[in-house]
Amino acid sequence: MADNARARRLAKRIAQIVASALEHEVKDPRLGNVTITDARITGDLRDATVYYTVLGETLDAAPDFAGAAAALESARGVLRTKVGQGTGVRYTPTLTFVADNIPSEARNIDELLAKAREADAEVARQATAAQPAGEADPYKPAKDADEE
Repeated sequence: MADNARARRLAKRIAQIVASALEHEVKDPRLGNVTITDARITGDLRDATVYYTVLGETLDAAPDFAGAAAALESARGVLRTKVGQGTGVRYTPTLTFVADNIPSEARNIDELLAKAREADAEVARQATAAQPAGEADPYKPAKDADEE
């Protein structure tokens, strides 16, 4: 079994090799907006999981996850060959591609934070015009026995 530091270095190298191959060598138009975000490898260095995300053509356009997944699946052999040539390990790991949902989760968290900020601003706005429910000074001084 390989040590964890070696596995992390190899995973990082695999991510770099796959990203470079997608950009320069694989000529599939469906992979034009694919970004490799991370790679993980098992402790025995036999299986690598490559995480990717797909961006839309424009900001408003929805990304084509199905097309990107099909293109990555068809390019798996070429990419595995490139990884084998680039890493020099005895056994070239198999590649599994998984769509990374971090960008959509980050967008969801940003929307929730914006709603929380709006709610806080509404509470602060209502608090500025609020009056106390009882008297203005609820801590009255105790009456002396002489005053009664």
